[in-house]
Formats: sequence, C-alpha cells, structure tokens
Amino acid sequence: MQSNQLNTQNFGKKLFIMKKLLLSTLMAGALTLGVNAQTDYNRWSLEVNGGFNKPMAPLTQGFLSPTLNIGHADLGVRYMFNEKFGAKLDYGFGSFSEAANTSSPSFSTNYWRANLQGVANLGRIMGWESFTRRVNLLGHFGAGLGQVNPQENANAGFNDNVYNFIAGFTGQVKLSERVALNADITTILNGRQTTAFDGASNITRATMVNPSTNNGFYGMGAQWWTGTLGLSFYLGSKGTHADWYIAADKYATKEELASQIGEIKDMLKDSDGDGVPDYLDKEPNTPAGARVDSHGRTLDSDGDGIPDHLDKCPFAPGPASNDGCPIEEVKEVDYFKKAINEGYVNVYFAFDSAKPLGYSSSSVNYVANFLKRNPGVSLEIKGYADELGPEDYNMKLSERRAKSVYDLLIAAGIDGSRLSYKGYGEDTSVDKRSADARQLARRTSFEVK
Repeated sequence: MQSNQLNTQNFGKKLFIMKKLLLSTLMAGALTLGVNAQTDYNRWSLEVNGGFNKPMAPLTQGFLSPTLNIGHADLGVRYMFNEKFGAKLDYGFGSFSEAANTSSPSFSTNYWRANLQGVANLGRIMGWESFTRRVNLLGHFGAGLGQVNPQENANAGFNDNVYNFIAGFTGQVKLSERVALNADITTILNGRQTTAFDGASNITRATMVNPSTNNGFYGMGAQWWTGTLGLSFYLGSKGTHADWYIAADKYATKEELASQIGEIKDMLKDSDGDGVPDYLDKEPNTPAGARVDSHGRTLDSDGDGIPDHLDKCPFAPGPASNDGCPIEEVKEVDYFKKAINEGYVNVYFAFDSAKPLGYSSSSVNYVANFLKRNPGVSLEIKGYADELGPEDYNMKLSERRAKSVYDLLIAAGIDGSRLSYKGYGEDTSVDKRSADARQLARRTSFEVK
C-alpha cells in the first residue's frame, strides 16, 4: 500500500510538471507566431464539450457497459498556427458504470486524462468552402497522461496511472463568427493500465504476453471511446476564426475587377471636353473653348456677367452690348497687369506633370496675343508646385512647368528676349489640407515687366 502511495505521488509530480511544460510550450509557440505573423483571422478558441463514453477493454468477464454511457466532459484551449493546422491542450474527465437492465455486476470507475494534440482543419484542406461555408470538419491526434480510479470491487480506491494516445474527428456547424457547435467522436488507447475498467480484476504481464491465460475480455490494450456535443468560443479582434477563414475571399474576382475598372472609366469621362472629369465637373455642359476653373465652372474673370470665352475684354468689366468691354477707353496693359498681379491668368497642370491641362490653353493664347499687341512689354513666367514631394524635386518640377509655357509662347511667335522663366517650388499661399487648393498650386503665373 505504501509503495502504491509513493508511486501515485511521484506520478502526480511528473504529471504536474508535464502539464506545465506542455502548456508553456504551447503558449510560447503561439505567442511567437502571433508576433511574427500578420493575419486576417483569429487563432485562439476555448472548447467545452459533454456527452457519452464507452469502455471497450479490458472488462472483467461478466461485466457489461452501456453502449452510450452519459458521463464524460472535456475542456480545451486551441491555437491555430494557420488556417489549416494547429494544436490544443485539453482535459477530459468522467466515469464508467454498468449497463442497466442486464446481469452485469455493479461497478463505478472515475477517470481523467490530459492531452496535447495536433489539429488539422480538414474542411479547409479538402476545400469544403466550394459547397458550404457553415459546416466544417477537424481532425485531432495526440498523446498525454491519465488515471483510472475504480470506486467499487476489488480495486476500489486504486489510482491506476496511465499514458495514452488519442485521435478523433470533430464536426462543426458555424453559429456565428464567435461560436460554433461541435460534435466529436474520439478513441483513446491507454498504456500501462493494470486494472480492468470495472475494477474487479487486474491486467498482469502474463495475461498480456501469454494469450492462453487471457480470459478473452482484455484485448491488446485498454481502449475506450467518447462521443460529445459542445461549443467552441472564438477569441480575438478579427472578424473570423481560422476554422472558417478562406484566403481567396480577400482577392477580387475577375468580374469584380472588371466592374471596378468600368466604374473608374465612367468616373474619368469628360463629356464637355473641358479637361475636368464628369465626377468633379459642377458644370458638365460647358461650351467648347470655354475657360473653366478646377471644378469645371465657366470663368468670368472681370465679374461683368459675360463668360471669358465670350468676353472680348475678359479682365475689364463692360456691358454685353459692347462685347464685355468698357465703354470708356481703357489701357489694356493696365488691366492686364492688374489681372496678373491678382492671379487671374494662370496655366494649370496635373499632379507631377509639366504638360498644361487642356482648359488652360486659352490663358497661353491670351498672353501671346497681348504680347503681340504690346511689343514693348516683357514677361516673366513663374512656375509653382504643390507641397507633395521633396523640396528639391518640387523646385525642379516648377521650373519644368515654367519652361513648358515659355516654349509655348516661343512657338506662338514671341521673341525669346522678351521672356524669362523661373521655378519657385512649393506655393505656400494655398491651404495644404485641401485637394482642390493643391490643384490650384500646380500652375504657372505671369508677371509683366
């Protein structure tokens, strides 16, 4: 008896150490993977199950167990390394008893087991997502320690310490992104078991080695089954768990891509040809040749109610009866200087481009015509950029923009000796928080000398 107690104590210490080792190993591996991997799914789950058990062998001759004995429960924590493979640590306990309404003698045996198991997400491996997104199948296999403790018969009170191998399948039904229903069938093989499940007889070396001494009820080793129903509770901040994660869902299909490309093409349509896409154009029916702002609205620079493209004096207010020109004689050069100084005449560019936008070409033509009518006037072309990008790059970009307008004026017949150009880099006068303001910063302006 004293030897049995010492063995039990030593086994308990070893079991405690093994439990700590298995749990710490699982936690360390899981934390390492969690730190090093960015995933779109949750990895952890808690599992609670309960149901039936069935001891198969060894049973003493004459002792019978029910086909389905209600008396098993298990608790587990599972970590998935990816959507197909993982590991779990679980603890199961329960009791065996005799079959009712039979001639079997009475017996009652408690047991527990603790196992570390590998888990395979068979549903994802076999591609079940092609026909269902709510039903899944897991496979599990592992090993661990346990104890068989008869409460009746000859071995009552004896703690039979065993090791075991365990394997099974778990069917799943997805109830929500946080909970799944489990139905599990598992078989357990006990090693080094020395008492029958009923506690009425022993398994000796002779009965295992010499079949002639075996009464026919022990088999090759201790074997029992469990069948349970339970729930998996998924933990984590992601929208779904690895059990149900399908990597292909995060990629757009060909049909979705084609639809998105079609939407982009529709957005970039410019029905009135003013250089402003329809989705930004607040006047989508601007007449051909009209000068517009970055929102596609017709410009009236002098505010006389006559659009610039119809106003013969776009920077000097005048009545419609005089084609937008003032009745009194005015010096065109004075109004032009005023318009330049107040920033009414500009050439605009697209992001990171030195090619003038289409709706800005009228500004270049206007400047060219003015210089031709006033041969004594010289002009500086000033290039600007928005704040996006490095400072030195913006300086070079603004100079290229000024040079491109300079080339257009030369091509229009203006003597190069009357022109100069310079890049000023970022335009600091605009509101950097506004995308529309940044568009206004991508420009060249003019200064009459």
